[in-house]
Amino acid sequence: MSRSRTAAAFLMLLIGSSIPSLAHAQFAPGQQVTLNVGFAPGGSADIVARLLASRLGEKLGGANVIVENRSGASGGIAARLVANSDASGTAILATTTAVALSETLAKDKGYSAQDLRAISIAAITPDSLVINAGNPATTLQEFVANAKGKSITFGSAGVGTSPFVAAAYFFKTLAKIDAVHVPFPGGAPALNALMGGHIDAVAITLPTIVPFVNAGTLKGVAVASAERLKELPKLPTYAESGFPSFTTYTWIGFFVSSKTKDDVAAKINVAFNAVLNEPDIQQRLKEIGFAPNPQSLDEAGAYFRKEVDTWGERIKAIGMAAQ
Repeated sequence: MSRSRTAAAFLMLLIGSSIPSLAHAQFAPGQQVTLNVGFAPGGSADIVARLLASRLGEKLGGANVIVENRSGASGGIAARLVANSDASGTAILATTTAVALSETLAKDKGYSAQDLRAISIAAITPDSLVINAGNPATTLQEFVANAKGKSITFGSAGVGTSPFVAAAYFFKTLAKIDAVHVPFPGGAPALNALMGGHIDAVAITLPTIVPFVNAGTLKGVAVASAERLKELPKLPTYAESGFPSFTTYTWIGFFVSSKTKDDVAAKINVAFNAVLNEPDIQQRLKEIGFAPNPQSLDEAGAYFRKEVDTWGERIKAIGMAAQ
């Protein structure tokens, strides 16, 4: 090689070494990163997103992390925006279990689950079943036995929510009892109807029921976690009640476009885990009823894929049609 060619090659090597990596370039001080929340302000996804956003920027090299609410279509508007975003990883979706249900429930939504890459299934809470305090049943087995040959009613925060799908699947496929769903615009109206004796049960996430069960206003019969929870140590799991295969959780997760490069996705995952492992963040999540759930990038992806499959099977089993 001639001296001029050697000099040119050395110059190119110097130039190449001075170019920052993609991951570093994307998350430099002041770089804007947007958490696109699929639901209205004040909901669980919004609360968790804002809590984590308060620390996420410093874990991403001083990036400027902002939160924007893009509610609508059960989180579908925000999900479509992120799924169709570029590979930079600066558009992050903050959503709930609804994104897994939507893969089966929603037609023509403008994206698919494969267009999203799970970064963090950050916070989880189990679903539960509660009945009126005056109901003669004291266990899930007694409640199911008393319902045999009858028609019962159960409420939820709406058709398409994970507690509704889980309960409908449980009643139809596992317990094999006739249960009519009564949808409500939220968990509180459903619990009010239950306390008033207008419905027989409510399927709902655990945090909402804790104060009512502890006060004796409502009677918990089962929680869909793998083990009993310290918040309600006397509340048996579905497994303890004779249904060993039944667990179901509502979760808050964060996603980027599937186009996002591995090193960028890994850096975001590490940042989320660093925030989730901070003691005060863990305490705050527990106060609002969620368990922090730090996972590796591969674990988050595997969890989401399994959730898509599991919810798809349950939706098909209860005969819900895609909208």
